[in-house]
Amino acid sequence: MSNAQAPHLTDIKVRGYHLDLYGHVNNARYLEFLEEARWGFTEAHGSIDYFTKAGLAFVIVNINIDYRRAALMGEELSIATAMQKIGSRSAVIHQRVTLKGTDTVVAEADVTFVIYSAKQGSAIALDGELRQQFERLPHWSAE
Repeated sequence: MSNAQAPHLTDIKVRGYHLDLYGHVNNARYLEFLEEARWGFTEAHGSIDYFTKAGLAFVIVNINIDYRRAALMGEELSIATAMQKIGSRSAVIHQRVTLKGTDTVVAEADVTFVIYSAKQGSAIALDGELRQQFERLPHWSAE
């Protein structure tokens, strides 16, 4: 990793209401799992106060998910979350869902976001103190 911190981990147990008619986690549920993990990541490593006081909000503009293995009732999943890339106007968070305690990958996602300024009414550049906020977060190493 470019940053000494490991990815943030969020654990989720697969419950009956997560399943579809085929008995595995429905693809749409992964969006909720990934969002829960991003909130945990932000609470643990980010500065929610900084963004709130500055009138800034995260806006997801793209999510790419690769499904690798079905998750089943009662399994425990671990979602690793870290920054992948910081551009001039957008950034990417990478998330990897594994069976807890194993290297078995269930899904991986790249989540592209921008920072929206309520004051300006648009996405803003990722520079200055704002960029530093993201550079301080855990990052994935090149694989």
